[in-house]
Amino acid sequence: HYAADQERSLQATNKLYFGFDRYDISEENRKVLYAHAKKLLEDPSLTVRIEGHADRRGSREYNLALGERRANAAKQVLRLKGVDDSRIVVVSYGKEKPADLSDTESAFAKNRRDVIVYED
Repeated sequence: HYAADQERSLQATNKLYFGFDRYDISEENRKVLYAHAKKLLEDPSLTVRIEGHADRRGSREYNLALGERRANAAKQVLRLKGVDDSRIVVVSYGKEKPADLSDTESAFAKNRRDVIVYED
Protein backbone atom coordinates (compact mmCIF):
# COMPACT_ATOMS: atom_id res chain seq x y z
CA HIS A 1 0.00 0.00 0.00
CA TYR A 2 2.91 2.34 0.66
CA ALA A 3 3.82 2.58 -3.04
CA ALA A 4 0.21 3.31 -4.04
CA ASP A 5 -0.13 5.95 -1.30
CA GLN A 6 3.15 7.54 -2.35
CA GLU A 7 2.01 7.60 -5.99
CA ARG A 8 -1.31 9.26 -5.08
CA SER A 9 0.59 11.83 -3.04
CA LEU A 10 2.89 12.61 -5.97
CA GLN A 11 -0.11 12.87 -8.32
CA ALA A 12 -1.74 15.31 -5.90
CA THR A 13 1.35 17.52 -6.20
CA ASN A 14 0.71 19.88 -9.09
CA LYS A 15 3.54 22.37 -8.67
CA LEU A 16 7.17 21.97 -9.70
CA TYR A 17 9.67 24.52 -8.40
CA PHE A 18 12.84 25.75 -10.07
CA GLY A 19 16.03 27.51 -9.06
CA PHE A 20 16.74 31.10 -10.07
CA ASP A 21 17.06 31.36 -13.86
CA ARG A 22 16.85 27.54 -14.15
CA TYR A 23 14.56 25.21 -16.05
CA ASP A 24 16.18 21.83 -15.39
CA ILE A 25 13.97 19.17 -13.82
CA SER A 26 15.14 18.16 -10.33
CA GLU A 27 14.98 14.56 -9.14
CA GLU A 28 12.04 15.48 -6.88
CA ASN A 29 10.15 17.09 -9.78
CA ARG A 30 10.97 14.09 -11.99
CA LYS A 31 9.23 11.75 -9.50
CA VAL A 32 6.14 13.98 -9.53
CA LEU A 33 6.10 14.00 -13.34
CA TYR A 34 6.51 10.20 -13.50
CA ALA A 35 3.42 9.84 -11.27
CA HIS A 36 1.45 12.22 -13.53
CA ALA A 37 2.63 10.33 -16.62
CA LYS A 38 1.32 7.10 -15.09
CA LYS A 39 -2.05 8.75 -14.38
CA LEU A 40 -2.24 10.06 -17.96
CA LEU A 41 -1.29 6.69 -19.42
CA GLU A 42 -3.91 4.92 -17.30
CA ASP A 43 -6.69 7.28 -18.42
CA PRO A 44 -6.45 8.17 -22.13
CA SER A 45 -9.32 10.67 -21.79
CA LEU A 46 -7.17 13.04 -19.69
CA THR A 47 -5.22 15.97 -21.08
CA VAL A 48 -2.94 18.24 -19.13
CA ARG A 49 -1.87 21.88 -19.33
CA ILE A 50 1.55 22.79 -17.99
CA GLU A 51 1.73 26.44 -16.98
CA GLY A 52 5.23 27.90 -16.74
CA HIS A 53 5.89 30.82 -14.39
CA ALA A 54 8.83 33.02 -13.41
CA ASP A 55 9.55 35.48 -10.62
CA ARG A 56 9.30 39.20 -11.31
CA ARG A 57 13.01 39.76 -11.91
CA GLY A 58 13.92 40.16 -15.58
CA SER A 59 12.00 41.59 -18.52
CA ARG A 60 8.53 40.46 -19.50
CA GLU A 61 9.87 38.85 -22.69
CA TYR A 62 12.68 37.04 -20.88
CA ASN A 63 10.32 35.67 -18.24
CA LEU A 64 7.78 34.51 -20.84
CA ALA A 65 10.58 32.58 -22.57
CA LEU A 66 11.83 31.18 -19.25
CA GLY A 67 8.32 30.07 -18.26
CA GLU A 68 7.99 28.34 -21.62
CA ARG A 69 11.33 26.56 -21.19
CA ARG A 70 10.22 25.36 -17.73
CA ALA A 71 6.89 24.05 -19.04
CA ASN A 72 8.55 22.41 -22.05
CA ALA A 73 11.10 20.70 -19.79
CA ALA A 74 8.21 19.12 -17.85
CA LYS A 75 6.45 18.22 -21.10
CA GLN A 76 9.60 16.47 -22.33
CA VAL A 77 9.65 14.23 -19.22
CA LEU A 78 5.99 13.26 -19.79
CA ARG A 79 6.73 12.53 -23.46
CA LEU A 80 9.71 10.35 -22.56
CA LYS A 81 7.39 8.34 -20.29
CA GLY A 82 5.04 7.71 -23.23
CA VAL A 83 2.42 10.47 -23.00
CA ASP A 84 1.39 11.64 -26.47
CA ASP A 85 2.22 15.21 -27.45
CA SER A 86 -1.39 15.92 -28.33
CA ARG A 87 -2.42 15.46 -24.68
CA ILE A 88 0.01 18.06 -23.28
CA VAL A 89 -0.54 21.80 -23.70
CA VAL A 90 2.20 24.25 -22.69
CA VAL A 91 1.41 27.83 -21.62
CA SER A 92 3.81 30.42 -20.25
CA TYR A 93 2.61 33.21 -17.99
CA GLY A 94 6.11 34.52 -17.29
CA LYS A 95 5.84 36.87 -14.33
CA GLU A 96 2.19 37.79 -15.00
CA LYS A 97 0.55 35.46 -12.42
CA PRO A 98 2.68 35.42 -9.27
CA ALA A 99 1.75 32.98 -6.49
CA ASP A 100 3.20 35.39 -3.92
CA LEU A 101 3.40 39.18 -4.37
CA SER A 102 5.94 39.70 -1.58
CA ASP A 103 9.34 41.09 -2.45
CA THR A 104 11.36 38.36 -0.73
CA GLU A 105 13.52 35.47 -1.87
CA SER A 106 10.92 33.09 -0.43
CA ALA A 107 8.21 34.68 -2.59
CA PHE A 108 10.46 34.61 -5.66
CA ALA A 109 11.05 30.88 -5.07
CA LYS A 110 7.28 30.23 -4.96
CA ASN A 111 6.85 32.08 -8.24
CA ARG A 112 9.49 30.06 -10.12
CA ARG A 113 7.21 27.14 -10.93
CA ASP A 114 5.26 24.97 -13.31
CA VAL A 115 1.64 24.21 -12.48
CA ILE A 116 0.09 21.00 -13.82
CA VAL A 117 -3.62 21.41 -14.59
CA TYR A 118 -5.87 18.61 -15.82
CA GLU A 119 -8.33 19.80 -18.44
CA ASP A 120 -11.88 18.53 -18.95
